[in-house]
Amino acid sequence: MKVWIDQDLCTGDGLCEEICPDVFSLQDDGLAYVKEGADVKTEPGGSQSMVLVPGSLEDAVTEAAEECPGECIFIEEA
Repeated sequence: MKVWIDQDLCTGDGLCEEICPDVFSLQDDGLAYVKEGADVKTEPGGSQSMVLVPGSLEDAVTEAAEECPGECIFIEEA
């Protein structure tokens, strides 16, 4: 599975980071981004900053997408 965030829809609630901090990170601009390890994909963000989700985190990423109030988390099958 791959995941990305549409920052234009992000409400900055941080629920994604609470649910799965290994994949999501709230940044100083108040928006959430995906990350691989310590590499936060802020440049350019959006669909061009998609990351591969480790199998062990797929359930948490799915939960984060379902709980997101901005509906800004997009999951694609790898």
